[in-house]
Amino acid sequence: MKTSPRAQSATSLPQAPREDAGSRFTKYMVMMGIRIACFVLMAVVHPYGWYTFVFAAGAIFLPYLAVIVANVGADVGARTAEAPERSLEASDPAAPTPAPAGPTVIRIAETPRLDAPRDDRS
Repeated sequence: MKTSPRAQSATSLPQAPREDAGSRFTKYMVMMGIRIACFVLMAVVHPYGWYTFVFAAGAIFLPYLAVIVANVGADVGARTAEAPERSLEASDPAAPTPAPAGPTVIRIAETPRLDAPRDDRS
């Protein structure tokens, strides 16, 4: 007999992509700033030496790494479901429950009025 998976709680859902986009954009821009610094340092620092190749490697490979880092979301690991019942206040069982003041459902029926004039132009 196959068991069904547990229902996912709203508190265990991953972060919305719209909320995560700002942090990913910031990471990407920081890495592109480092790439620009590598270009500048590669051309400005004299005499040329082994560190020139390090700056060149940074300028070449940082765009690839920046795209990978920017595309990886913040919610990589699995979250455990949190029980929302813990945050609810316990009600006093001895206290009487108040009766509803009125109807809680409003229904609107859209039927034609019988006394309304009809347009018989046919």
